[in-house]
This record gives sequence, C-alpha cells and structure tokens, in this order.
Amino acid sequence: MLYPDRDLTRFENKNRIPAQRVNGNALLKNMIEIGDRTIIEVDAQGDYHFNATFENGRFLAAALKKSGSKDSNAIADVLTIYEDVFNHQAFTGRSGAMFGYEGLGSIYWHMVSKLLLAVQENYFSSYEQDPTFQETKKLAEYYYRVRAGIGFNKTPDVYGAFPTDPYSHTPKQAGAQQPGMTGQVKEEILTRFGELGLLVKNGQIYFQPSLLKQSEFLVDESKFEFININGEYETISLAPKSLAFTYCQIPFIYEIANAAQIVVQMTNGEALSLASLELDTEMSRLIFSRRGDIKQIRIALQSSMLLP
Repeated sequence: MLYPDRDLTRFENKNRIPAQRVNGNALLKNMIEIGDRTIIEVDAQGDYHFNATFENGRFLAAALKKSGSKDSNAIADVLTIYEDVFNHQAFTGRSGAMFGYEGLGSIYWHMVSKLLLAVQENYFSSYEQDPTFQETKKLAEYYYRVRAGIGFNKTPDVYGAFPTDPYSHTPKQAGAQQPGMTGQVKEEILTRFGELGLLVKNGQIYFQPSLLKQSEFLVDESKFEFININGEYETISLAPKSLAFTYCQIPFIYEIANAAQIVVQMTNGEALSLASLELDTEMSRLIFSRRGDIKQIRIALQSSMLLP
C-alpha cells in the first residue's frame, strides 16, 4: 500500500481547541471575554475553534499582529496551539485525507515496482560480495515474493482489469484504476533485464543470469517472432531448453549447455565465439548503436548458473 488505511478525524472534531489551552492563554481568554472573534470563536456547545478564514499560520500571525497585543509569550503560545491543533507539518495532501486517487488504502503499482527494483539491486550487490551468502539467497526469495504481487501474475477478476495492462493504483473497494503508461512500466523493463542477467557495466554487456529461473526455459520446440533492426518481422526456431528475447532489437538466444560461451552471428555471415560471458566495449557499442552489424547472439549457459 502507498499509504496504510486509517480512521480519519470526523469533520465535527476538526479545528477544536482544548478549553484548557484557551483558559491558559491570557490573550485568547481576554478575547473570548470581550467578544473578539478575530482569532478564535466559540460554538453553541462551548467548543473553541480558530477563525476558519485562516489558510495557514501566516494568516494567523498577521491577525495576531493586528490585535495590538504586546504579550510575546501569549502570541507564541497561540501559534503553538494552532500547529498542535492542525499538525500541518504532517499533512501530505490526498495521501492523508483521501481514499481514492492513490490515497489511503490504495495499492500504488509504481511503488510496488520500485520496491521490486530496489530488492533486485540489493540482491546483485549481495551477489557481488558472495553468491553463497544466506542473505543473497534470501533476497532472491524476497524478490520473487514481491514480483508475485504485481498485476501480471493475477487473474482478471482479482486484478479488476487486464493483468498485463499498467494501472496507477488499486483502491480497496474496487479493481485497478487509471490505466496508462505509468512509471511501473519502466521499472519492470529494468527488472526484467536484470532477471535475464543482461547487465551493463563500464560500457560492456555481460551475462549473469543468477536470478533467472530454470522453469522459464522451453520444454518443447517453439518459434520466436520479433521485429528486427530494419523494422521487419522475423522468426527464429527455438529448441527445448532455450529462451529468446531482444535487446536493442537484436535477438539473444539462451541455451542450457555443458559449457558457457557466447556466439555472435554477424550479418556478413561471420561467427565469433567467446569463451567468457562478457562482450568487449567495441562489440557492446555495435549493439547499442543498432547499426545492423550483428544478426543474433547465442549464449550457452550452465544450469548451475540459474536460479533453481
């Protein structure tokens, strides 16, 4: 939830000044006695309220200045009472006063996806220190727990909309609301490439699919259709124990094998084999530039490199 649900102060209980605070302030007590209602008023039930025309403390301070009072302690106390009554410093707008429109009790999908990205970043940080850390394994578990809560894992009747569509928020009394290209899309693109283990560091692409589940690989033969660098539809046949995706409109095919390696297929027919799971700066630049020099890249991965 963006802001936890809570009980709000009822309207008739707002802007109520405790009687002891009024009686303990010489300025306010005198104003009540002489019938001066410029600062506070008293209602039919005998409850005290600040003048409703004050928009904030600056309006109150201006009215106190006009009162002509020289009692600095009483004036300071009135300003303190005003803040104690309204607690303006804790006011957060709709998040503290509204139930719809990303308000109280709403699931805010962009924030959930931000949490997903934050957990993933901490996972990779822990993985770099030691892949065998218990904390590293726990972060991977937590990552997929967060991921399981995001819309695309839900059924339409639970989500209240098409699960693969991005929505702003879900209030407690209804389904997903406000469809659109929200920030959630950006975070989930980032986390998906993190899951696939396609990472970039110092301008170089390298592969570390430690968050990628073995269950994502194909069991049977399949076809992968994509739009290539020239804007044309293209189809690649995929074997069992493989998966495919595009990056900079270049198809990358993962295959489970006995030894890890990369094979870069150039458009001129040349094939470059690399023993490590890292592309140098020049090869990475060819991918980023989308010049069309590279046709496809096949990456052989050992099953031990994947998340069980």
